[in-house]
Amino acid sequence: MYMTRFLADCIADRVFHTAPAEVRNKALCCLLDALTSALAAQDVTGSAGARLVAMSVFGAGKAPLWFSNDRSTNVGAAFANSASVCALDFDDGHRAARGHPGAAVIPAVLAEVANGVVDPNDLVAAIIAGYEIAVRIAAAQNPENIKSRQSGLWAGYGAVVAASSIRQTAPDMLAHAMAINGVWAPNQAANGSSGYATLTGNHAKEGIPWSVATGLTALELAEAGYTGPEDILDHPSHFDGQRIKDGLGIRWEILGTYFKPYSCCRYIHPAIDATIDLMQSQTLRSKDVLSAEVRTFQWAQRLQNKIRPKNLVEAQYSLPFCLAVAIRHGASALAPLNEQLLCDHEVHALAHSVTLVVDDTIDQKFPAETLAQVKLTTPSGDVTSAIVRARGDISRPMFWNELTTKFWQVCNNRMSAVRKDAFRAAIAQLECGDPLPILKEIVGAINP
Repeated sequence: MYMTRFLADCIADRVFHTAPAEVRNKALCCLLDALTSALAAQDVTGSAGARLVAMSVFGAGKAPLWFSNDRSTNVGAAFANSASVCALDFDDGHRAARGHPGAAVIPAVLAEVANGVVDPNDLVAAIIAGYEIAVRIAAAQNPENIKSRQSGLWAGYGAVVAASSIRQTAPDMLAHAMAINGVWAPNQAANGSSGYATLTGNHAKEGIPWSVATGLTALELAEAGYTGPEDILDHPSHFDGQRIKDGLGIRWEILGTYFKPYSCCRYIHPAIDATIDLMQSQTLRSKDVLSAEVRTFQWAQRLQNKIRPKNLVEAQYSLPFCLAVAIRHGASALAPLNEQLLCDHEVHALAHSVTLVVDDTIDQKFPAETLAQVKLTTPSGDVTSAIVRARGDISRPMFWNELTTKFWQVCNNRMSAVRKDAFRAAIAQLECGDPLPILKEIVGAINP
C-alpha cells in the first residue's frame, strides 16, 4: 500500500477522532494562537496585501477573511488567512519539522468549516490530523536529496488532510490529492535560511500561504478525478517511511508544538530569553548594557541579521536588532514588533554592538533544541547567562493562561469593550473544549 493511501485510510478510519484529552486541548491552544498571530498582523503589508490579492484572484465566496468584512472562496480565504498567521513570525512551530504547521492547518480547517454546520469534535480532529501528518512528513525528509528546510515544502500536506477530514473525502481521492500537492508544492530552493538567496527578510518567506492554496486546490482537483504519483512518499532516497508511520495515533506529534512569545524567527528566541533572564537576575537596567555576545548555533548566523532593517519582515530575521529591542524596550516590545522601532537610533546603536559566535556544544544540539548563551558587557564588567532554552518549547512551555495573555496583549487598542467581552466569553468556551463560538467572533472588522 502506498504511504499516501495509508494516511488517507487513517483519516477515513477516524484515527484522529480518538485522540486523548491532552492532545485535543493542545489543538485548541494551536487554534487560539493562530488567531492571535493573524490579529497581530492585521494591518501589516504581508497580511493586507494577501487579503486584496485573495479577493481579486480567487474571488468572492463564503469563507471569511478573518477580522475583516471580506469573504472569499475556501482557497482564497485560506491563502489570505495563512498569510496573516505567518506575517509577523508570531505563529507556532515544531522542532521535528523545523517549521510552522499551524499557519497552514488552521486556515485550511476554518475555511472548510465555513461551508456549513460542523461538529466541534470533527473540527478538532481535523486540526490534529493536519499537524500529525504534516509534521511527520517534514521530519521524514531526507536532507541529502531534499535540500530546503522551509515549511512551504511540506505544510500543504497538512492543509490537504485537515480539509479532507472535514469534507470526508474518499481515501483514493485523498491519496491523489496528497500526491498532487507534493508535486506542485513551492520548491523553496531560493528562500529562507536553507535557500541559496541570502536576502531572507522578504514577504515570500517560507511559502506557507501558497502551499495552502496548492494543497486545497489539489484536493478539489483530486475530487474531480485528477491524479498524482501516489508513491511520492515511498522512496527512501527522499522520505523515511517509518518516521511517518511509527506511532501514528499513539505518539502525538502535535504535543511537540511550540508557541512564540516574540514576533521574530525562532532562532532568535533563546538569545532574547537568555538576555532577559540575565538582566532580571543581575537587576540590570536597559542603559547598563553596552554590548552583547551571543553564543548560538550555526543556522542563526544564516539569517539576514541586518542592523538597520527597513521593514518588519527584515526585522524578524535580525538577531542583533531584535535583541537590541528586547534590551532597550523590554520583551513586550517584541509581542509584536512595532514599525516605529525600525527608526529607533538607540536600538540601532546597540545592535551594532551585538556579536554572534557559533558554539559547538549548542550547535550539536540543533535542531532538536534551540539554545543560546549571552554575555553582556556593562560599566561594571561582563556578566554571562546560563545556556538557555527558548520559552515556549516543550521543556519550557507556554500554558493556556500565557496564550490568552498573548491574545489580550495583541488586542490592545484594537477592540471596543463590547467586542472584548464577546471574545472573553468565546475564549472561555474554547478552553472548555468548544471552538465554535470563537469562529463567530473572527468574522467582521475588528476595529472599534
